[in-house]
Amino acid sequence: MRNMWVIARRELGAYFASPIAYLVGAGFLAVAGYFFSAILALSLQATMQFAFSNMVVILLFVAPLLAMRLVSEEQRSGTIELLMTSPVRDWQVVWGKWLAALVLYLAMMAFTGLYVVVLWRLGNPDYGPILSGYLGLILLGGALLALGTLTSALTENQIVAAVLGVALVVLLYVSGAVTDMSGPDSLVGRFFGYVSLSEHLSDFMRGVVDTTHVVFYLSVVAGALYLATRVLETRRWR
Repeated sequence: MRNMWVIARRELGAYFASPIAYLVGAGFLAVAGYFFSAILALSLQATMQFAFSNMVVILLFVAPLLAMRLVSEEQRSGTIELLMTSPVRDWQVVWGKWLAALVLYLAMMAFTGLYVVVLWRLGNPDYGPILSGYLGLILLGGALLALGTLTSALTENQIVAAVLGVALVVLLYVSGAVTDMSGPDSLVGRFFGYVSLSEHLSDFMRGVVDTTHVVFYLSVVAGALYLATRVLETRRWR
């Protein structure tokens, strides 16, 4: 566990030593803030539901950008060989890097707490759906970053990793549409409905915390990071 935290601290330092964290974070907050203010001005409702919906769409593109360099940069620069020969387990490398990206993501989300302050000053918001909505965004973000870590492990090119990451998370997010086409009672429909990232998010936005959805997102994190670890392990045999 100690090695994992060491990797996470090292990765956080690399984030803030490069413009990636600042550009992606600033871009996310700028776009999310614009939509929040525009929707608030039009709807005049003290709710975060519409803001959350917009943030989710933005995160489908932002999360892969945050994760694209995690493993691919190590492979491109050749420093991955140093990690492979150091007394660090492969899973510690993968989980440590994912943890660093998650900390950066949580820092970005913390700034959106200003939206709640604005709603509190202007109206009387229902804090239940707001808290559950943030929980859903944290779980979704963790899953998206884990999937991005997996695509980053597949290639040494950051751009390719980002494109693969965006394609993967968007496909998983809209896979619920297959359920509408094939029918919710069909085997195919039930499968694609279950693996859809969006289907498990809607309850959080309504103020409902279902452990089934929590387990789903945690399973996506564990599964994606497990596959990323196995990809990393193959490098030892090259």
